[in-house]
Amino acid sequence: MHRQFRIRPVKERDLDPVLLIEHAGFGKDAYDRKLFAEYCHKCGDLFLAAESGRRIWGYSLTCIRGERAELVSIATLPAARRTGVASALLDSTLRRLRRRNVAHFSLMVRQTNREAIRFYEKFRFQKVRNVFKYYEDGGDGVLMRRILRTESQV
Repeated sequence: MHRQFRIRPVKERDLDPVLLIEHAGFGKDAYDRKLFAEYCHKCGDLFLAAESGRRIWGYSLTCIRGERAELVSIATLPAARRTGVASALLDSTLRRLRRRNVAHFSLMVRQTNREAIRFYEKFRFQKVRNVFKYYEDGGDGVLMRRILRTESQV
């Protein structure tokens, strides 16, 4: 079942539904309200919500530093998985990054999360390297990157 999602920047009033999504997706490893409020100001219109009807089904959070951007987090409600919400969020993020002339887009994903790795590979992210003991619980991560523009495109 695929539905249409409206992608828009997160506002402070959206933090409760974003926190619900975060806790549903990450449990004890979830970010807290204070951190999300900071990101809301720091990352601006790259902290995105996917909305359908009056409900937020997912969010993505990307921050830019110079010509590089990092996908800090992306999550959907369990009921929204495989509905296109994460793809809609990532598509919108990529469009916004291109408009800002960002060269590199990176992310970290848990090495054991094969489904997420396949999802990012569909968006042409490539594995750069393994990062051992990246997560607080000692889990290993995989750094992935997508080049959005090369020096010849400057």
